[in-house]
Amino acid sequence: MEGTKKQVFTIQVEDGKPGKDGQPAVGPVFRNILAKDGFPPLDPDMRTSWDVFRTAAGKYPDNRMLGWRPFKDGVPGPYLWKSYKEVYEEVLQIGSALQQLGVQPGSRVGIYGSNCPQWVVAMQACNGYSIICVPLYDTLGAGAVDYILDHAEIDVVFIQDKKIKEILSPNCTSATRLKALVAFTSANNEQIKDAEQIGMKMYSWNDFLKMGKDKPVQPRPPQPNDTCTIMYTSGTSGQPKGVMLSHESHGMYVKGVDLFMDQFEDKMSTEDVFLSFLPLAHILDRMIEEYFFHKGASVGYYHGDLNALRDDLMELKPTLLVGVPRVYEKIYEGILKALADLRPLRRVIFNALYNRKLAGMKAGYTQKTASPFADMLAFRKVKARLGGRLRLLISGGAPLSTEIEEFMRVTSCAYFIQGYGLTETLGPSTVGYPDDMSLVGTAGVAATFTELRLEEVPEMGYDPLGVPSRGEILIRGSTVFTGYYKNPELTNEVMVDGWFHTGDIGEMTPDGILKVIDRKKNIFKLSQGEYVAVEYLEKVYVFPPIIEDIWVYGDSYKSMLVAVVNPHEENTMKWAGSNGYKGSFSEICKSEGLKEHVLKELAAAAQKNKLRGFEYIKGVVLDPVPFDIERDLVTATMKKRRNYMLKYYQPEIDKLYKALEGQRAANKAK
Repeated sequence: MEGTKKQVFTIQVEDGKPGKDGQPAVGPVFRNILAKDGFPPLDPDMRTSWDVFRTAAGKYPDNRMLGWRPFKDGVPGPYLWKSYKEVYEEVLQIGSALQQLGVQPGSRVGIYGSNCPQWVVAMQACNGYSIICVPLYDTLGAGAVDYILDHAEIDVVFIQDKKIKEILSPNCTSATRLKALVAFTSANNEQIKDAEQIGMKMYSWNDFLKMGKDKPVQPRPPQPNDTCTIMYTSGTSGQPKGVMLSHESHGMYVKGVDLFMDQFEDKMSTEDVFLSFLPLAHILDRMIEEYFFHKGASVGYYHGDLNALRDDLMELKPTLLVGVPRVYEKIYEGILKALADLRPLRRVIFNALYNRKLAGMKAGYTQKTASPFADMLAFRKVKARLGGRLRLLISGGAPLSTEIEEFMRVTSCAYFIQGYGLTETLGPSTVGYPDDMSLVGTAGVAATFTELRLEEVPEMGYDPLGVPSRGEILIRGSTVFTGYYKNPELTNEVMVDGWFHTGDIGEMTPDGILKVIDRKKNIFKLSQGEYVAVEYLEKVYVFPPIIEDIWVYGDSYKSMLVAVVNPHEENTMKWAGSNGYKGSFSEICKSEGLKEHVLKELAAAAQKNKLRGFEYIKGVVLDPVPFDIERDLVTATMKKRRNYMLKYYQPEIDKLYKALEGQRAANKAK
């Protein structure tokens, strides 16, 4: 037995305060135990994102840094690699070429495309020459790229070949402000001509490298307080928000992870390999890569097809995998399907070994020592399915179900943790600890340079001084953003007395362990990490004549949207008469035929409004009684009380999700 003494992860540095003079109540302030005496100082040579990379390039010149899989006859081949020295040389050449275009310190340069070595080279060139990197991410919605080009006043865009047509499209009116496009590989003659017609120069990657190599310019290193990147993220008003993140915050993040990792016996080494497939335009992947560069380790990029991610896993054999919950849901579903194909006796043996190891881990043993026998007999096969070398798995972007986290901790033969954070907090603000089963199903505790507290949300009934302590999650610390670009009003709205108001609702234990349980605003994430603007969807989906009103809901642990629909009585009865249904309105609303018709109408509305796949409604509950004040479902001004609606319809929602998951499993088995 390795001991069951309870670990202490946090320290309380301020008491909670009741509400006063119209101000909401706030809970106690928690900080990581690593920062019990205050946030640790930064190392002098690690104060900017450029420092992190420059130092690593000098320390590990011959180490493999960036890997990719070139295609031959449409098939991805083995990984090829660039060393830290090779990447550093390319960074100086790209940075020098940007100087020749007149791109000055503080100017904005865009990067538009899938993860690849060129993406990182362009990013580091921006860092080295004090240019602000602006990732462009097209899934923020129609017109988002056009908006960001204009809003951020971007001068040059580094671009994946297949995205060039989107920038040159007549719909992208802001492209006329660009000085140049630099292709990740090359552009065709027609694209070069189209670019020239709107006053823009088009460069191939190799030509741009040569341009910088022929006229080298020394780096112009940034200062810690300079803006490193403006990362755009979903906004409630429809337009993305530009989150400004400083160079110093990047240095703080790296220092914080160093201190966190120093606590554990297993150390990261230059032999570690990260498989990158979450977009570099998202903060989570970006910061994981920054830390890997700091350690002189390797980053290999997926070949572009998420459905064939297992092929990359087997080829790269990574030691770290970072994914949103949907990634782990797919792994879980795949393992369960493989188990279902086993003979009954082997399934019984697997379950017995699972329960034995789980009991050992709950008793205080580590995942390595809880049951080596079970690992050897059963779980090494799970590890082999994930490449065979994984040492750590991280889930972020949305809450992961307790069931799946527990399963991955037991069967992966690797450490598994969850974290919580936002673009505005430079990614992970809380982090779980491996080998501590008390943290399963939670977002963990405050990260090294973070302070957490909860604030009262009276209209939702959340009280940080109650039992359990619940409220809006507030974050303060050295990695919090400096503001929204060109939007001081919104900045002042979310930053109050140094605390960033996340809009997420949390539940906090007395020792500072956080669980994310709700959303204050009506934007939430599904399990694959995609944001859903629910009020906008309801405006789209209420349009079909068969629908009187609709409440759209998405469980953060699920990948599908569902809805409760109030059918329009008159139009429903007309439909019933035309389709051979008899009975009262309430009876018709119980029919499967009406449900199928409503789903078809919703799908047509989604298609007409060009909604994305995850925004489609997959299942409905029909309620003939309109949402009313009597059941606390709406306010006096008829605004939906969403948390009350969830409480009221929870049994039917749970039943609906269960049926949908059963359908999905049955379809996979076919």
